[in-house]
Amino acid sequence: MLEIQDLRKTYPGFELKCSLSVPNGRITGVIGQNGAGKSTLFKAILRLIRCDSGKITLLGKDIAEIEETDMMRIGSVMGESSFSGYLSILDIEKIMRTFYPRFQSEWFVNKCREYGLPLDQPIRGFSTGMAAKLKILQAVSYGADFLILDEPTAGLDVAARDDILSLLRDYMKENEERSILISLHISADLETLCDDFYLIHKGKIVLHEDTDRLLSDYAILKVPEEAYEALDKRYVLRTTKESYGRSCLVSQRQYYQENNPDIVMEKTGIDQVILQFIKGEDVQ
Repeated sequence: MLEIQDLRKTYPGFELKCSLSVPNGRITGVIGQNGAGKSTLFKAILRLIRCDSGKITLLGKDIAEIEETDMMRIGSVMGESSFSGYLSILDIEKIMRTFYPRFQSEWFVNKCREYGLPLDQPIRGFSTGMAAKLKILQAVSYGADFLILDEPTAGLDVAARDDILSLLRDYMKENEERSILISLHISADLETLCDDFYLIHKGKIVLHEDTDRLLSDYAILKVPEEAYEALDKRYVLRTTKESYGRSCLVSQRQYYQENNPDIVMEKTGIDQVILQFIKGEDVQ
């Protein structure tokens, strides 16, 4: 569905340099700190910015060959709504029906009612959660094959986030060939939604992993400094100095359970992985 090879985009004081892939039928997450390069990456895929070098293949075509009909197969959520705040959902429905041949008008209006979105009020008066739901409904309402979603759950309460994640799961169930590329801040959302993820830090991809494997195989080891020196480091990805010695992010929990049975070990998740790559050090 999407293939990016050696993409580069340079700004004063910042450079994005990355490669990634989103196969058919997958939900792929992109995680990292604010300013890490996530939005720049998404804008490059949508041709909102021109990159310095690299290759982007989308829907089987070079990005430069993507036509208007191809863009109708892509749904996106990027920051603010693309519609004027003075429009109502009924106004938006008319516009979408005009521009998208596959727009599911009845489905769109019914879903807006289901999620409590007023049809005849200007959307500028919508709450953050209401606006987020509307943007997702717009993106999935015309049978897109690929969704590109930049922080669609940011700033939402638990109930609103759950509604949006349910919408995305339903979207994938309708067609097993569809794919999603999504950036998320809430690790619990990523862990329950995404098949795999890329961690981007200072414009570079520093980790790509299947979500299930991270949750089952990764761990944090807590070891005194002298024990760290003697530790087999073949599966140690990052290490952070602590008051007691070192915390070590490892990719093979079972190996250390079998070979270091007395070591202190904790299961890990997305948040701990991000912290290790941001604050930790390479293995010496």
